Amino acid sequence: MRVAIVGVSGAVGQEFLKVLAERNFPMDELVIFGSARSAGRTYEFKGKQLTVKELKHGDDFKDIDIALTSAGASISKEYAETITKHGAIMIDNSSAFRYDDDVPLVVPEVNPEDALNRPRNIIANPNCSTIQMVVALKPIEDLSPIKSIHVATYQAASGAGAQGIAELENQVKEVANGEEPTISKFPYQLAMNIIPQIDVFLDNDYTKEEMKMNWETKKIMHTDAEVSATCVRIPVARAHSEAVWVETEKPLSVEEVKAAFENFEGLTVVDKPAEKQYPMPLFVSGKDDVYVGRIRKDVANPNGITFWCVGDQIKKGAALNAVQIAEWLVAKGEVK
Repeated sequence: MRVAIVGVSGAVGQEFLKVLAERNFPMDELVIFGSARSAGRTYEFKGKQLTVKELKHGDDFKDIDIALTSAGASISKEYAETITKHGAIMIDNSSAFRYDDDVPLVVPEVNPEDALNRPRNIIANPNCSTIQMVVALKPIEDLSPIKSIHVATYQAASGAGAQGIAELENQVKEVANGEEPTISKFPYQLAMNIIPQIDVFLDNDYTKEEMKMNWETKKIMHTDAEVSATCVRIPVARAHSEAVWVETEKPLSVEEVKAAFENFEGLTVVDKPAEKQYPMPLFVSGKDDVYVGRIRKDVANPNGITFWCVGDQIKKGAALNAVQIAEWLVAKGEVK
């Protein structure tokens, strides 16, 4: 089996390398691609040095079985046919194909079977904030159909890529030194601040990031439940947090929801409020699972449950989810 990474020099591309090694993904060869600027660089993988090949139109993907792509939507759209024309399955981390009817949008814990129906040989990875939320929603949906979801996200700087992390780190130093912070990646200073805007505003005054959570949740969970989101950028390097309110068709007890969370693959429950134990980015960064806590009844809704969840958005929210899709395809004999 031959696997390719496209966009290896980016934050998610680097995470692909780590996740493939950590999980000992069953492959015979790994080929890494990047831009002309990145071509020729070397990266270590399992003790070997791999050289970045320049991404070009041609036959470089002729013998590739799975291509993990994270080079931005425009690159994904431009190179999709080049990548898939010889039979490679493209698992794409950008927003390029998420809303296309003929491209499945997959979170393996929630809707893995959707990956079997891929007419263009493309599978889309959802947005990071959506991924961690639907992993937590699925065990609730299995208890009682969900009618509506409200969510407030607290998203890390690294959600904006390696440049986002670098800008936050640089601003922290500048503020500490009494200097004027340098602003380029975010619309305002992020250090010592929070910004209630991620992506552009749409006609309904929700941002595109907020509406992504609505559109993607419906597609992944095959539901008509609406998602009303407020997405906020916070001065944390890595791992997104979310406060979620869920209304179900029938009332659910905290005990049965907590039990469903504890028995669900991909979730870890940390919920001992009396002992001040709950998920935080400080402890979840670098972890595979989505962590849930603060599980309680919604005092404003008799059919409501509310909880807090935290997930590493570069790992589970991007690279790990894509690799898990690939693992599922291998397990099902779709790739050999």
